[in-house]
Order: sequence, then C-alpha cells, then structure tokens
Amino acid sequence: MDNSSDAHSRHRCAACYRQFNRMEHLVEHMRTSHHSRHEPRCGVCGKHCRSLDALRDHLGFGASLPSKPACATAFQAHGCPLCLAVFPTSAALRAHCAACKLSRAPIPSSVQSLTRTMSRMGVRGGGGAVALGCKMVGGGSDGTLDVCARVCVVDEHEAILYESFVKPLIPVTHYRYESTGIRPEHLRDAPTVKQATRRIQDILLNGEQSYYSSRGAARLLVGHGLEHDLDALGMDYPAHLRRDTAAYPPLMKTSARLMSNSLRYLTRSCLGYDIQTGGHHHPYDDCVAAMRLYKRMRAMRDQHGRSKDNDDDCTAKAFPSIGLQVSTSE
Repeated sequence: MDNSSDAHSRHRCAACYRQFNRMEHLVEHMRTSHHSRHEPRCGVCGKHCRSLDALRDHLGFGASLPSKPACATAFQAHGCPLCLAVFPTSAALRAHCAACKLSRAPIPSSVQSLTRTMSRMGVRGGGGAVALGCKMVGGGSDGTLDVCARVCVVDEHEAILYESFVKPLIPVTHYRYESTGIRPEHLRDAPTVKQATRRIQDILLNGEQSYYSSRGAARLLVGHGLEHDLDALGMDYPAHLRRDTAAYPPLMKTSARLMSNSLRYLTRSCLGYDIQTGGHHHPYDDCVAAMRLYKRMRAMRDQHGRSKDNDDDCTAKAFPSIGLQVSTSE
C-alpha cells in the first residue's frame, strides 16, 4: 500500500515523464529543461527526448535494454529507422520508407553553367532558405589554419545559385588535395574573398537593402558549422536568420553537455546515405546534406502543429546559431 501510495503521489513531467517527489522540483525541472515542440518525440508513447540520439536509445537502437521495451517492440514492427516515425501498418511503413531514404545528390557535371539559375531563382521572388558550404585549404607556416578556397550556395530545390573557387587573402601552404581536389591553378584567376562574399550577400539579401528590413525578404542561411564558414569568408549574418545543423539541439550528441555531431554522421543516420567517404569532396554535397537535414527537421516540427509557412521567432530560438541558448518561452 505504501509503495503504491508513493507512486501515485509523485509529480510527473508531462513532456519527458520524469517523476519528482515535490512539486517545486517539478517546477524547477520544467524551468530548466527547455521542453518544446522542437524536441523529437516517441511515436508510441509521446515522450519528449532531448535529441534524436536520446530517442534512438529510448527505442532500443544499439542498447542492450531499451528504456521502454513496449515502445521498442512497437517501433521494430512499424517504425522508420531514419526519421523515427511509427506507422499503423506495414504497408504504410513501406510506402513511407521509399520516400524517406534519400540518395546522394549527383554533383552537376558543369556547375558553372548552373550558376545562371541565380538570376532566375536566387535573387527574385520570396525569401526561403539557401545553404552555404565551403572547402578549406591550409594557411599559416604549418598549414593548419583553415582558409576558404571554394564556396557553394544552393537553394531549397538543390539548384546551385553560386559556386566558385576563391582566392584567399593569405598564401596557401597546404592545398589538402587528397580531400579538396584544389590545385594552385584553380585559385590563380579566381575571384577574391571579398568578391565572392559580395555575391553571396546579394543572394542572401534577396533584393533588400538590409537584413532587418520590414518586408522580411532576406533569406534564411542553412549550413553545418556556419560560424566557421562565415569567419573564413569574413562575413557576418544575423543570428535570427541562421539555421545551423551543428547547433540544433535535436541533432546534437546526447551527453551531460550537448555537443555537435559531424555532418557525415547526421547524413548517414538521418538521411540514409553517405558523404565524404573518400576522394575529393565537393561543397555541393555539404550544402545539399545540410539543406535536407534542415527540411527534415522542419517537417518534424510541422507534425506537431506548427504552420508550414511560419518560420517564426520560436523556431529561430530553437534552431540557434553556435553560442545561442534555446529559449524557454516555447
């Protein structure tokens, strides 16, 4: 009787189902846990998890004992291993999986010809999102300083808006050819960093004079490790317009302190294909992977009642750039 009475008297968090003996402990937990609709949720019991890795543990991925065997059993029967959604029938799961697992986007054979799409798709029209990816070569006496030598920008449809080699401001001491494929002749007549930055800013501004214009046509900037890429380009971009897949809590590692996962790991675990597996790496691959991750996370939020056309301030706070804390107001 006493044990049953204690169990019923405990206070349970409605999001993560943790239980507390005292109401003030539950209140403190809710104040500090940042539970929001952006957190991944178990499709069986509805529990909020801190990250996709935590949800995988809850469902028994790679764990000897799942945190809730009933959820693991249901997921094994009708669950998608990529987006972690659960479906009512095997037929529904099969239909979903055919579209959920993506293939690697083919790198265009002539990327320069596709930059013409910028005038048709990139600058005119509404806001939307673009993804940025950079490839670095080595600078400094030991070649360990990251210097941008190639840049790519794609739209939400994976069309290239801008792609170019970039001439660094400082001498290159290590071209890292094995992974970048970049040679000295590629940079000899390339635009300077300032010229490339100006083109990228034109795409991001989307006809606006300022990022803070009342019309709100400036584009969202998607990427993985955006702070690093923007520093290499000598650019700044408002935090409320950044969507960094390296700093989005549901995509980060589960630990006492959230840490970033690599883009390669996220592409494999969430999209179902491999990038950066050997040979020369094109920044187009990184742009497409980051954009697909962003769109997948956006779709997961849509499932919990968010308007598809309203990427509002709450979204910006829960999809922070590096160094920003998730808001508690959602």
